[in-house]
Amino acid sequence: MEYTGSKYIGEYVDGRMEGDAEYILPTETRYVGEMKDGMFHGQGTLYFPSGSQYDATWEKGLAVKGVYTFSDGLQYDGKNWHYCDSYDRRFYTEMCHGLKPTGISQLTNMDPPRKIPFGYYDCGDGFYNPNTRVVKDYRNRFLRNAGLSTILEEYPDHQKRR
Repeated sequence: MEYTGSKYIGEYVDGRMEGDAEYILPTETRYVGEMKDGMFHGQGTLYFPSGSQYDATWEKGLAVKGVYTFSDGLQYDGKNWHYCDSYDRRFYTEMCHGLKPTGISQLTNMDPPRKIPFGYYDCGDGFYNPNTRVVKDYRNRFLRNAGLSTILEEYPDHQKRR
């Protein structure tokens, strides 16, 4: 664990992670569930820092069946996925709480929208400052260095507060 930056809270059998456990990755993603022979095995849930989660049945480290739930409660359904498709372009929050009155736009699923600092770009995982060429997450923690061309290539639909 010391080499990967991960943390394991649980039992060991013959030196291998086994039984009910919690496994925390360096990305702050957490797995809570059953382990067998050092792998996710049985029922378990991945909790992501964004607030979303993936509840699944695992076999030898691979998810064989599961449900992904976004942080706002919307569940992904691979067979009947109609969210924001060509027939219905509403955001999930609009489906749950109704449309905004005429003249008030909702530009993202987040309502109220995230406040973008003046002169910054919202990259989807943080804010890009073109003066310093640094991307910081929404809690103002360093994510990466980047040039403007890199940001525009990776995030062509970025939003900038002007």
